[in-house]
Parts: sequence; C-alpha cells; structure tokens
Amino acid sequence: MANYNKDSEISLKEIIIKLGDWRRYLVSKWMIILGIGIIGAIIGFTYAYFNKPIYTAKLSFALEDGSTGGLSGAAGLASQLGFDLGGGNGGGAFAGDNLLELMKSRSMVEKTLLSAITIQGKQQTLAELYISYNKFRSQWKNKVGLENVQFLPGADRSKFTLQQDSLLGVFYGTIVKKNLSVDKTDKKLSIITIEVNSENELFSKLFTETLAKTVSDFYIDTKTKKSVQNVAILQHQTDSVRRELNVAINGVASSIDAVPNANPGRQILRTPSQHKQVDVAADQAILTELVKNLEVSKVSLRKETPLIQVIDTPILPLEKTKAGKLKSIVLGGLLASFLTVLFLTSKKVYDNYML
Repeated sequence: MANYNKDSEISLKEIIIKLGDWRRYLVSKWMIILGIGIIGAIIGFTYAYFNKPIYTAKLSFALEDGSTGGLSGAAGLASQLGFDLGGGNGGGAFAGDNLLELMKSRSMVEKTLLSAITIQGKQQTLAELYISYNKFRSQWKNKVGLENVQFLPGADRSKFTLQQDSLLGVFYGTIVKKNLSVDKTDKKLSIITIEVNSENELFSKLFTETLAKTVSDFYIDTKTKKSVQNVAILQHQTDSVRRELNVAINGVASSIDAVPNANPGRQILRTPSQHKQVDVAADQAILTELVKNLEVSKVSLRKETPLIQVIDTPILPLEKTKAGKLKSIVLGGLLASFLTVLFLTSKKVYDNYML
C-alpha cells in the first residue's frame, strides 16, 4: 500500500514538473504567439472590412386545400390546443413535405430564374440579375462559349444551348445549397416559410416573391387540372347547343315567314315550322341540363381550388447580416494564437520523442 502511494506521489510530481516545463516553453515563445495572433487579428479585420453583407428575405404563407378544408381546419385548431389528429394536410402528391421539396426542385427554381422582372424600367430575367451581382461576366470573358451567354425574357426553354443548360444547373445547385431555405414554422400547421439569403438585396426580395408565385400557380394548376378540363368541355358543349338553339329558333321564324297565311286545309305547309319547333324544344332541354351541370362544375372547381394566403412578404430594406469588425479581430487573434500554440506543442513533442 505504501509503495502504491509512493508511486502515485512520484507520478503526480512528474506531471507537475512536465506542466511547468511546458509553461516555460510556451512563455519563451510568447513573441511568436503574440506576433501570429496580431497577424490573425489583422486578417479578421480585413475579412470583416471587405466582406459583403448578406440580405435575408422571408415570405410566409398558409396553405388550405379546398378538397380537405374542413379536416385541415379541425386539425389546425386541435394542434393549437395540444392535440394531434393526424392527416391534417390531406393526401395527394403535395401532402406533407412534398410541397417543400417542390419549392426546392430544379424545375421551380429554373422557372423562377427565367421569370421576367423590371428594374429601373428595363426588363430582364432573375438569372441575368444573379449573373450581374456575382460578376460572372468578367469571369467568363476568356471562356469559349460563355462570353455571349444570355437568359432573355420570354426565351424558349426547349431551345437553350448546352452552355445555358449547364449554367442553369450550376445556378440551381448553388442557390439550393447556399441561398434558399424552405420549411414549416410548425410541423403540425400548414404555414410555410421561404427564406432567401444573398449579397444582393433586390435579388433576395424578387427571387422569394417570384418563387412563391411560381410554385403557387403550378400547385393550383395541378390540383384543379381535371376540374378545369371538365368545366372547359361543358362550356364548349353549352356554347355549341346555344348556337344550335339560336339557329333552330331562326328556322321556326323563317318557316312561318315563308307561308304567312297557310291554308288550314293544307297541313303539309305547317310541317317545316313544326320540325323546327321540335328542334327548339330538344335544344332547350339539352341546354337547360348543360347549364345546370356547368354551374355545378364551376362551384366544384371553386371548392377544389386551394387557398394560398400570403401572411408576410419581404419589405425593403431587408434584414442585413454582416461580420462585426471587433468580433472578427478577437476571433482572428484567438484562432491564430491557438493554432500557433498547437503547432509549437506538436513540434516539441516530435523533437523530444520522435528524433
């Protein structure tokens, strides 16, 4: 037992001695540590001085699917009271997180980038604004095939060149990874927030608003496609029957006018107008049913059309984030000093035990 305590005491003394040696060694290198720390602080200040601010645009909206509006409303109310009924957002291709993924899909982001905007009276696409503030034109001057690439408003997407397709793919990857964030404020609710960060305030605002509109239009068109087609067919049939009815009515009048004082004893003279009257009666019955079905279909379409209610929109000036000079100086100095101490320690260990 005594030997154990003695060994423990010796080990503790050795540790204390070793720590003292390390302290004296690092103190002897204080000028190196301080000098590199000052260099790190200067680098931190330089970074903060030249670093561009980041502008954040936020847009939130509530989504209510008309086909499941009652259930969604009940689920939303229950979630506020602390209960989870499940299935609050209904099923379908856009249920759950599918809508969030749709907003970050390449198709939606590309459509947004190719959307026309007006800046200072000049129309251009968001892609051109993205290229402009990132100064890509100057980087493409000496690259064959890129110096003349443009994304003009109204251009046919199917006729884009390989370079244009490639650039849009690069833009999409960068924006989704670094600039775009889409999420729900609460997993139990249907409030979705779109957040865009960029070095250009106008791009952040316009891209956020345009993306929301692009996805909203696509979502509504997809959800109501069948109902819209049904209404269009019924409308076409109704218009056709109405034209036939007008023709039949004119035919009755023409037949009567052709024999204004028909001989009562000659019934054959009345048959043309009677035939037209039968057509009129048939067309009236058909038109009545078609109009009824058309109105029912229109009401159904309005019920099935999702309600997308924008809650908050980005308003200039946007929220700005920029690295503080004092914070960058302190962090730069501390990081540089820490790395210097780590390097000196590693070097001493290597010299003592590896050589």
